[in-house]
Amino acid sequence: MCTSLLFVTTTVAVVAQGGQMSREEALAAVFPQAGIEAERVFLTEQQMVQIGELAGVDVESGLVARYVATQDGRIVGRAYVDTHVVRTKRESLLISLEADGSVKRIDVTAFLEPTEYQAHERWLQQYDQQTLTDDLAVQRAIRPIAGATLTAGAANAAVRRVLAIDQVLALAEEKVGAVAR
Repeated sequence: MCTSLLFVTTTVAVVAQGGQMSREEALAAVFPQAGIEAERVFLTEQQMVQIGELAGVDVESGLVARYVATQDGRIVGRAYVDTHVVRTKRESLLISLEADGSVKRIDVTAFLEPTEYQAHERWLQQYDQQTLTDDLAVQRAIRPIAGATLTAGAANAAVRRVLAIDQVLALAEEKVGAVAR
């Protein structure tokens, strides 16, 4: 009885979210044995410019939602929330990274456009193990989505932005660590 109730409750919650996983569910699935710490990072103007140049896409906000996953006292990954407009409505992606900064997984946590324009999990898996290179682009390392060109472009921009944010923040943290030593 309890199991059925849990299943029904979970199903209702996912349906109420438009069939999307919550951030908490996605983080637990990506980093199952890790402790997760939520952070809000405020980028400087200089960091925003640097990120824009690295990513080749606009950085719309200096506020970054980041989750750091640790296990046995070491960082095993990070995840970032990127919310952007696809056509006229918002999409939120939880972009999870390995400790080395490569893409581990992408989860759609909100998609307010019509569902036929949403990127499927299989398409998003193209980003697994990708790093920020010139080839990380639709029609290069990433196949397009027939009938959802704007979704593909928005998702690709989000991944590039997150990878650049992670690189810039890692450099800043290294500098702070070097000064502290």
